[in-house]
Amino acid sequence: MPSATQPTLRQHLTDLLRTALQSVAPEQWDVDILLERPKQASHGDFASSLALQLARSLKTDPRQVAERLMQVLPASPFVEKAEIAGAGFINFTLTPGARTAVVPTIILEGANFGRAPAIGCRLQVEFVSANPTGPLHVGHGRGAAYGASLSSLLAFAGYDVSREYYVNDAGRQMDILAVSTWLRYLAIYGEDTPFPPNAYQGDYVFEMAEQIKAAQAGKHVHPAAAVMAGVPETDDLDERLDAFIVVGKKLLGEGWRTIHQHVLNEQLTDCRADLEEFGVHFDVWFSERSLYDSGQVAKVIETLAANDHIYEQDGALWFRSTAFGDEKDRVVRRDNGIYTYFASDIAYHLNKFSRGFDKLVDVWGADHHGYIARVKGALTATGADASRLDVALVQFVSLFRNGEKASMSTRSGEYVTLRQLRSEVGNDACRFFYMLRKCDQALDFDLDLAKSQSNDNPVYYVQYAHARICSVLAQWTGDVAQLATADLSPLTHEREIALCRRLAEFPELIQNAARDYAPHSLAFYLKDLAADFHGWYNAERVLVDNEFICHARLALALATRQVLQNGLSLLGVSQPESM
Repeated sequence: MPSATQPTLRQHLTDLLRTALQSVAPEQWDVDILLERPKQASHGDFASSLALQLARSLKTDPRQVAERLMQVLPASPFVEKAEIAGAGFINFTLTPGARTAVVPTIILEGANFGRAPAIGCRLQVEFVSANPTGPLHVGHGRGAAYGASLSSLLAFAGYDVSREYYVNDAGRQMDILAVSTWLRYLAIYGEDTPFPPNAYQGDYVFEMAEQIKAAQAGKHVHPAAAVMAGVPETDDLDERLDAFIVVGKKLLGEGWRTIHQHVLNEQLTDCRADLEEFGVHFDVWFSERSLYDSGQVAKVIETLAANDHIYEQDGALWFRSTAFGDEKDRVVRRDNGIYTYFASDIAYHLNKFSRGFDKLVDVWGADHHGYIARVKGALTATGADASRLDVALVQFVSLFRNGEKASMSTRSGEYVTLRQLRSEVGNDACRFFYMLRKCDQALDFDLDLAKSQSNDNPVYYVQYAHARICSVLAQWTGDVAQLATADLSPLTHEREIALCRRLAEFPELIQNAARDYAPHSLAFYLKDLAADFHGWYNAERVLVDNEFICHARLALALATRQVLQNGLSLLGVSQPESM
């Protein structure tokens, strides 16, 4: 007979139904038996649609099938009653002891409650991966919070997770940042040139120019006339900006590499610090440049060409992306011999597979939706299994203040940075509010609500539940370890049973959220759990004179605190003991 802990109750009920099934329809013995939690408590603790599943093959009314299953359903010490409802559902109501058994389980398992054993699957989550060309903005923050919470959730669900940041340290954007900084550096020495409007404009570019002056005073100065001599007069802004880059590389020689490396190091260091302060950590920082230096980009194009997926047109090499569902073919090497980002992305994903990961999860901005088909198509064209790659898209964020949409950029043209947002509302509010919508839904971030200390603020509401429990336990002053063996029979009130049911859902919630890449469902769960607790706490005194009742209620409060801690930890949110 199984123990009455909640993680095994579902399996226990499934076994009961399987036994009945073997008697009623043995030819259907391997059918999936689904158990759901009814939304209304009056419908029991679990409901099965097995009779409806069997009705068609048995050519019998579902209720009649349900009646036949009920006749042979084995008795169970954990089931108070089983009854037929609606079109043929079988509803199970558990005994009070089965319902409250989750409490000692939580107390004994502690921080491991809800954690699944290792399943032997190596999984990599790659997220943020913003170009190191400027400070992280609030949009990057949502991707960071989502990726970090998802990684923690997957690890808790039994996966062997590696968190990775793909550093775009090669290519045009880094060249643009380098030339932007160099032009600002020249201006310090009076060598002003018309600054390209499509170059990087932020104050941080001036700061890096000053840093180079301090370290390399006058070393990289060239007359403005010499710079402009190589820049054609044209209305094509990209052509003009590229000309500045060419001139910079030509005039500076090795100095170009010095400036390029300086701006990369500065922005990457700032990015790392920002994310660390946000509680977002990476196991690997992978360099795009390494793919070029090791020849992996050139090799992947050779492989695609050998498989007849590459053709030449106008001096450029094209991948036959339309053969894999893309709207048009894509350039992988331009007519000037420079590889595109797409080429390095293909090489990067093949590199991931070569490192032995069973599954890859990429977290991209929603504007990359069309990129999925071409990357998967290219992987398939190389012979890789593209089904091992999943992509989660993160939608945009809008800031609201005083009920009105706030500007996302400053007067200097810079976006509101993640650091600015964290400074205003705090890390906890950032991490929790970013999880209040499914990642592929646009998020309205209410700054005033995030800063408020009221029950309307969801993170405050959840943390306050935790702090309340800490206060009660501190007032009690007893040994919490003894609560694991408390007699829970006094827990009979409707609110207490509802709280037990909510606690028992946690392990299942973890598995479902991990399966669906949906850490937002954990945030929703914590809000519901806090609401159940506050409702019970406001209706019932915990520290009553009756020691028998007091210990039962303290045990329930302690179990609730533990689940709040486990859930908030996965979301990267602190658990204050007082507020």
